[in-house]
Amino acid sequence: MGYIKLKNIKVYAYHGCLVEEKKIGSDYRVDLSVKADLTQSAKTDALSDTVDYVHLNKIVKEEMAIRSKLLEHAAERILDRILEELPMVQKAKIDVSKINPPIGGNVQMVTIRRIKKRS
Repeated sequence: MGYIKLKNIKVYAYHGCLVEEKKIGSDYRVDLSVKADLTQSAKTDALSDTVDYVHLNKIVKEEMAIRSKLLEHAAERILDRILEELPMVQKAKIDVSKINPPIGGNVQMVTIRRIKKRS
């Protein structure tokens, strides 16, 4: 087994419950970790034997471009697609962070975490 991690994927999106968030948007950070058997790819050096992190990044970018009121909803869509499209992935963990959230205080970011395993 092994892990593939994508750290600090930066996206600009329009998530949130406030009208202003829908219009203005904000910066987001996504951190993703997937667990898969990397034994074969370690031997063969073949992309077809591993989880392609370009594909992972594409899923994150596409799903973050779809507006959600809640970060949990966007994260769940990302996890669902990963498990659907990448059969090697056994488990995925995602952190979605809103940078400088509009919560009336000096807060660098707010983060939600979701974890999903293949059943």
